[in-house]
Amino acid sequence: MRKLIEVSDEGLEGLLGEVVTFLCMNYFYTGKLVGVNETCVKLESAKLIYETGPWTDKSWKDAQQLPGDIYIQVSAIEAFGVMK
Repeated sequence: MRKLIEVSDEGLEGLLGEVVTFLCMNYFYTGKLVGVNETCVKLESAKLIYETGPWTDKSWKDAQQLPGDIYIQVSAIEAFGVMK
C-alpha cells in the first residue's frame, strides 16, 4: 500500500502568475497563467506557437498573439512548464 501525500503550491497552482507554455494535443500555447480549476486553465496575453525553433533559443520562432485571454481544457494538456 502507498501513502498519498498532497503538496500545496505544486503543479498548475504553483505556476500561477508565471508565463507558462502548454503542449496540448493539437497546438502549443504560452501566456501568463491567471486561473486554474478542475476543467480548464486561463491564459492572459496568450500566444499560439506555430513553430518553436530550437528549444534552446530564448524566444519562439513563430508565436502569434491571440486577440484576448484564452481558456485551455485541462484534458487537452499533455505537458506544461516555464520554458522560455
